[in-house]
Amino acid sequence: MASLPSVAVNGNLKLDPDLRKSTPIHEKSPSVSYPNVNLEKSFITLKEALSTFNEGTQVESSFYVPLLQECVAKRSLSNAQMVHAHIVKTGTHEDTFVMTFLINVYAKCGRMEYAQKVFDRLPGRNVVSWTGLMTGYVHDSQPEVAIRIFVDMLEVGAYPTIHTLGTLLSACSSMLLVKLGKQIHAYIVKYGIESDTSVGNALCSFYSKCRRLSSAVDTFRRIEDKNVVSWTTVISACGDNGDPMMGVRYFMMMLSEDIELNEFTFTSILSLCCAMLALEVGRQIHSLSVKQGFQGNLLIDNSIMYLYLKCGLIDEAKRLFDEMDSVSLVTWNAMIAGHAQMMDLAENRISAHQSGNQGLNIFLKMNRSGVKPDLFTLSSVLSICSSLVALDQGEQVHAQTIKSGYLADVIVGTSLLNMYNKCGNIDYAAKAFEEMHTRTMISWTSMISAFAQHGRSQEALQLFKEMLVAGVKPNKITFVGVLAACSQAGMVNEALEYFEMMKKSYKIKPILEHYACLIDMYVRLGQLEEAFALTKKMNSEPNEVIWSILFGGCRNQGNMELGCYAAEQLLKLKPKDKETYILVLNMYIAAERWQDVSRVRKMMNTEKLGKLQDWSWLSIKDKVYSFSPKNWSYPHKIEIEQYLSVLLDEFKSKGYQSQSTQVVDGEDNEAEPASTVNHSEKLAIAFGLLQTSKGIPLRIVKNISMCRDCHTFIKFVSEFTEREIIVRDSKRLHRFVDGHCSCGDFGNLL
Repeated sequence: MASLPSVAVNGNLKLDPDLRKSTPIHEKSPSVSYPNVNLEKSFITLKEALSTFNEGTQVESSFYVPLLQECVAKRSLSNAQMVHAHIVKTGTHEDTFVMTFLINVYAKCGRMEYAQKVFDRLPGRNVVSWTGLMTGYVHDSQPEVAIRIFVDMLEVGAYPTIHTLGTLLSACSSMLLVKLGKQIHAYIVKYGIESDTSVGNALCSFYSKCRRLSSAVDTFRRIEDKNVVSWTTVISACGDNGDPMMGVRYFMMMLSEDIELNEFTFTSILSLCCAMLALEVGRQIHSLSVKQGFQGNLLIDNSIMYLYLKCGLIDEAKRLFDEMDSVSLVTWNAMIAGHAQMMDLAENRISAHQSGNQGLNIFLKMNRSGVKPDLFTLSSVLSICSSLVALDQGEQVHAQTIKSGYLADVIVGTSLLNMYNKCGNIDYAAKAFEEMHTRTMISWTSMISAFAQHGRSQEALQLFKEMLVAGVKPNKITFVGVLAACSQAGMVNEALEYFEMMKKSYKIKPILEHYACLIDMYVRLGQLEEAFALTKKMNSEPNEVIWSILFGGCRNQGNMELGCYAAEQLLKLKPKDKETYILVLNMYIAAERWQDVSRVRKMMNTEKLGKLQDWSWLSIKDKVYSFSPKNWSYPHKIEIEQYLSVLLDEFKSKGYQSQSTQVVDGEDNEAEPASTVNHSEKLAIAFGLLQTSKGIPLRIVKNISMCRDCHTFIKFVSEFTEREIIVRDSKRLHRFVDGHCSCGDFGNLL
């Protein structure tokens, strides 16, 4: 490659005004018309076509055009090299037109080193060859090289065309070089071409990608002859910069201008509908696409299907999916990612679990269809496995990432780490972190938080120190993990030091999550007065999480006075969580404050919260089993109940005392003790012990928080059966080993 000038790509570029005045810029990119030469029927192959001319024979440049076009169409590097060799043999390499075309061919085949060598040997360089090389580097994800080549071009006195400036703006967009882009904009204004359609489109796209929505809209408005690309660009800009409603308004204006829509316009506006969950608008746009002849268009079908999924219309999305004539990887990804997102948006854990299972089944069908997953597929599936605590399936996906070569990708690596963490296997999570080729701030933060969640505070804090040594700057979420680790270990002095470091050294303003960690620490240590005092020093009002921590601490320590105060603060926030009301209700019942009991029941009826259902799921060898005390069809019902009875009798002889709860579903009119014998997690554990070999860990998902009795019971199970038991309830992950739980026996247990 020819040596390029050492130019620091820092957003500064000096355009010599005198030089620019000497010759005006081209108002339009020079159009190069390639002859339409068809290969004769006798030219069955490219090799045969080339063999018709001997070395030294004079060949018209037009002869090579269809051959090079065929190389581009097939992205065939070997054919391009064959044609290149023939061009040299016949002496046509002196033809600037042919060699400029060859630069574009190598660039589109992804071999910029070959394109650069051809460019270096060009007998005469024009703006088309300079621009072609720049465009190739931009498409090859080397925008910094494209900018240096532009500087070279200016230094030799060549003048950019509109197409050159568009390519340069794309390079600036890729590197978010706002200052440099504005200089190019000023250059464009100077020569009076800002209103040109292609220039205006490029500027609008540049400002959008640099998060300058107002500037993007301004440049759009200054375009005199707006085409479909102009309108689509500004609509996408609104969506990409968080103002979907503005994008919808521009779409309506576009319709009023009678601009012919294309598939990208439809996908852009449907993307905005997804952001706003505007189902009815999306349906109308879908109908419009069919009316305009886009029925069966894969891109549009993918977009409307994803909208249906985001709005919870699984059946309609599946119907559209089944009716598609062709299904691309994007389609599969949309279905899988849609189900993963539905898990986050689900009203309860039961619905979330159903969505997750459907997502895994779709991934299984995709594998059977022969379509190879990409990193987006794998990260979505790993996210589902994390939420379902489906370790077996997650390990299979891990193996698939190794086979597919995506293990080195930082997104997939971080997804693997999170999957193992949420499935309770912290050692595998740590191994996934150690094997990551590239570690981002998110990777470090995820691992620190994972150690903290599993009660391995020292390892979390040591990793934080290593992160700082590696030169990675922590953010506010990193400090949440650090403070959580201090909270788990009761390290007050260290926690306060890190809190001050966060504020003073990194200028991070404390958020509620930071205060929640400190309050949790004081509560764990039994220092309720300090915990309540901290709430008065906060820079914002305590939220539901903080009051729940304080309330749970008061319950655990039997401080009814402070507990009732925390309960009242919780009720003022009118939480939508049924469990919060049940916790408050239980405390008032225990304190025999019947007037408050009646008041809380009335609030629950007003909020229409319904009954608190109890479900648990257990995964064994890729099969998921569900359990509920009110579902009399769970597998091996009689054997499970008999085995539970045996376990209870055995544990009682070892010191276990069964506890009852005052209320289970929040709708009982009488405050009668309710048995915990058939709580869903106990049923799941008994089944797991019966169906798996000794030493096999059990992983259970529960839709609500565990009760105190079940928590104590599982500690006995883990000790006397020598099993590791993971239970992810609605609040946190509990890892039981040898009679101990990772939560430190602290939490909002029912």
